[in-house]
Amino acid sequence: MHEFAHGGLHGTPVERIARRVGVAQPYVFSLFSGKLELFLAAVQRGFELVEETFTEAAENFDPAQPPDGIPAEEYDVVRAMGRAYTESLTTRRDYLMLQHQAYAACDDEVIRDHVRRAYAHLVQHVQELSGADPERLDEFFRYGMWLNVAAALGVEDLSAACEWVSSELSPRDGAVEDDAQI
Repeated sequence: MHEFAHGGLHGTPVERIARRVGVAQPYVFSLFSGKLELFLAAVQRGFELVEETFTEAAENFDPAQPPDGIPAEEYDVVRAMGRAYTESLTTRRDYLMLQHQAYAACDDEVIRDHVRRAYAHLVQHVQELSGADPERLDEFFRYGMWLNVAAALGVEDLSAACEWVSSELSPRDGAVEDDAQI
């Protein structure tokens, strides 16, 4: 999972994965028919870890004990799962990056079908844990994708008016101002 998180499907040699886990490359191919199958197994495990994060948050949810700064009337199981996921983005960065690699590899039909199925199962899992209606689920997953991008960029805010966006758009010494010149 960690090697694919950094190199993606095409940029990660199976030899590097074998070395990381302390086995010979032929042994890896005795377990998986090829690198694609190994990548799909890693991606599937990544989705399972997100499901486990949501399950643990739902099991530990206590409406009588909202986190500091969250009014009790706004704290529910969906929000608890969101907080757990947000925390995991910093503590499990490789899992986040593996998600991005999985989505980036969806040009391959086999990968796309697998990722779609895993994502649909994740949506169903959250619905079952929370009882949330489709609108709330959509909001939850849209915000989760926003968090993914923000975490990948190493920022906390993606809004158009946030400080870092303005800073990136400000002319810098020697910087090209006209995109057409790039």
